[in-house]
Amino acid sequence: MATHRKARTALLGTPGPRTAVGITTAALATVTLFGESASATPAPAGPAQPSIAQVKAKVDGLMHQAEVATEHYNGAKEQTDRQNATVDKLLTAAAQKTQALNDSRRTLGQFAAAQYRNGGDTTTSRYMLADDPQALLDQLHLTDLMNRRQRAAVETYRVRQVAATQQRVEAAKSLATLTAQQAKLRTAKQTVQTKLGEAQHLLNSLTAQEKARLAALAAQQEAEAKVKAAALVARQKAARAAAVKAAAAKGAAPPSTSTSSVAEQAIAFAQQQIGKPYVWGATGPGSFDCSGLTQAAYKAAGIDLPRTTYDQVDVGTRVSEADLRPGDLIFFYSDVSHVGLYIGDGKMIHAPHTGTVVKVAPITEMPFYAGVRPY
Repeated sequence: MATHRKARTALLGTPGPRTAVGITTAALATVTLFGESASATPAPAGPAQPSIAQVKAKVDGLMHQAEVATEHYNGAKEQTDRQNATVDKLLTAAAQKTQALNDSRRTLGQFAAAQYRNGGDTTTSRYMLADDPQALLDQLHLTDLMNRRQRAAVETYRVRQVAATQQRVEAAKSLATLTAQQAKLRTAKQTVQTKLGEAQHLLNSLTAQEKARLAALAAQQEAEAKVKAAALVARQKAARAAAVKAAAAKGAAPPSTSTSSVAEQAIAFAQQQIGKPYVWGATGPGSFDCSGLTQAAYKAAGIDLPRTTYDQVDVGTRVSEADLRPGDLIFFYSDVSHVGLYIGDGKMIHAPHTGTVVKVAPITEMPFYAGVRPY
């Protein structure tokens, strides 16, 4: 054992107090390090932050969903307004028929009271006790006349009773329909508000720098849409030139490209609305949604359009994107949820969405669905 200790001392030297503590500390540190390395697990990565492009896509999607809900709201409101008017008419008619029934009931009451006072029909007794036969005949004639009137009054009462009952049943059904439509209207309104609230919450969560980047991305996309619109205009001109050439080859008159006075009036009205705010469900004069603007524009030109995009798209003649003329209505997205008024050169006037105003924009900002010439 002594030999082993001497060999150890010769190799390491005689450890003093500090050297022993240093070795122990180093050993403990080494053990701790290895222990931590063996037991440590990678920290979970936090959720990836969406890019500005993803944020814009999300906001645009929510705005689109809100516009879809807006058109459903517009349709539900139109139906509710019509049903409300119908209910008012039915209730008025029911009240009138009830009043007529009450009048008939009073008439019957008067006949019943008179019969009670006269003691009923005593024709035989009166004949036997009468001093003047002619007076008796006159009285019998009057009695027969009164009986016929009484029977007529009874029949009138019966008819009016049936009519009043039917009118009340019809009014009740109409009221039930109105209640269902009002519930549908409330649901559509809530959907719009929910989608707009989600979009606004997302926008409010952005920093000032992120909002600036979002605005720059929107400007970039609008510039790209203008380039696409210019290319579309070039295609439109080429298509019209080809149509003119084909007509000339056949000796036919070239297709008309002039703008009608009706279209000019609609465009003039829409131009006067530029800068007014978009408000969902609005039809003017201070604010508009997309279909409210086109409806008001053509109303100013003497044409009544339906309220919603879903109905406006079925009015007039369908035209292709290449055949658009100023004044045509342009519908977007496969769900036909947006509409603008074409003014030529690949541009339209439209009310985009909440937070914007009526403006001129390239028609290539959104996917084209159909063109409609409503005049």
